[in-house]
Amino acid sequence: MNNYAPFSAKQLQYLRKSGVSWLNVAEGGKRAGKNIVNIVAFAMALANHPDTLHLAAGVTLAAAKMNVIDSNGLGLLNIFGGGCREGRYQGKEALIVNTGSGKKVVVIAGGGLSNDAARIKGNSYGMAYITEVNECHEDFFRETLDRTLASRDRRLFFDLNPKPPGHWFYREFLDFQQNRYDEGKNPGFNYGHFTIWDNMSLSDERLRDALSVYDPAGLWYQADILGRRVAAAGRIYTSFGRESVLPEGELFAGEYERFSIGIDVGGTDATAATLVGFDRGYRRVSVIDGFYHKQGGGAGMTDDAYAAMITEKIALWIEAFPNLPARCGVFCESADKLFRQALANRLRREGIGLTVYPSYKNDGIIYRIRLINMLISQGRFRISDRMGKWIEALTNAGWSEKERANGDWRRVDDGSYPVDCLDSLEYAVTPHKAGILSEGKWRNDKRS
Repeated sequence: MNNYAPFSAKQLQYLRKSGVSWLNVAEGGKRAGKNIVNIVAFAMALANHPDTLHLAAGVTLAAAKMNVIDSNGLGLLNIFGGGCREGRYQGKEALIVNTGSGKKVVVIAGGGLSNDAARIKGNSYGMAYITEVNECHEDFFRETLDRTLASRDRRLFFDLNPKPPGHWFYREFLDFQQNRYDEGKNPGFNYGHFTIWDNMSLSDERLRDALSVYDPAGLWYQADILGRRVAAAGRIYTSFGRESVLPEGELFAGEYERFSIGIDVGGTDATAATLVGFDRGYRRVSVIDGFYHKQGGGAGMTDDAYAAMITEKIALWIEAFPNLPARCGVFCESADKLFRQALANRLRREGIGLTVYPSYKNDGIIYRIRLINMLISQGRFRISDRMGKWIEALTNAGWSEKERANGDWRRVDDGSYPVDCLDSLEYAVTPHKAGILSEGKWRNDKRS
């Protein structure tokens, strides 16, 4: 027998109200259970609905199937069990459900493109569930509203992670519905705001792990955890300040269990190399020293020239830390294979036994930013006061307002600060993420 976590008090209130509401909107942070509570509400309404044809949609057909039909074993397929099967309806993928009130057909569709609206024309739907509704195209959303107007019991279910306040879904639809509800003119409006603390399936330990990569003062935390509709204005590394900056001599005098070197090759932009030291058990991450060179157009720097300059710098680091070669890897921009080969050749000619690896990018740049942010917010990040370009980058890095409006977290990269320093720093730190996260578990926020 499967063991399921109970709903939170807020989720139960939302479920009860969904039984008498035409519009049900579950908004909030990541891993808040919004999708699950809406699936259950949709299933309860489906079991007794007088109409046969209904709609389940997402930004893509695959997203709709994953989030509504399957949903990690908690979707409609699981709820109705042997009473349903996947099939087709008028050439469209669908879920066929046998209920006490007769057969129901749930058409499955993707809605991320403007022409997806045409794929649901020609039918009237009793109910519609759109998961991640604000990721869908506005034309598809409007067509969904129109296709349910003739329903004998019109029910709409939407879940969403927050977007900036000016997003079309708020501006063109949700704000109007909320205002009418506040005026007492929209009693069938059911809105629930949920956060990760409503997800009762998460133990306190798993909750602390999930929160560990967020800076509580940052915009990410506001959007992904608190589920607030935030724009992108503001710094990325909000917890970074003078308390993280130490005198050069103090970091060079430190004892480190292991080291890492990250290198970002900028072509006509800047090339940066960062030396990072890790205390025993990854208690602290220290940005000890770096190399920075911005050649500009026409400077004529080659891979061999940069390899020679960086090798010379590495030789100085080995003088300061004789144990470095045995405890260090070099991680270079993965897209620049020629430079990696040039550096490996130069190190070998100079008798320096370091291995050159491609930079680790499997988790994406957003994860790399979060890892650095976590270290800073936990007080485990130190940087030498001689690292002026790196300090400038950490101080001035900001989110792209344009990309955030489109739903993406992107770091501004317009030459207004030395972002190459951040790339090289991340290349040095990310390969050690397992040890860093393990050490950080005990520092995370507790359930509140």
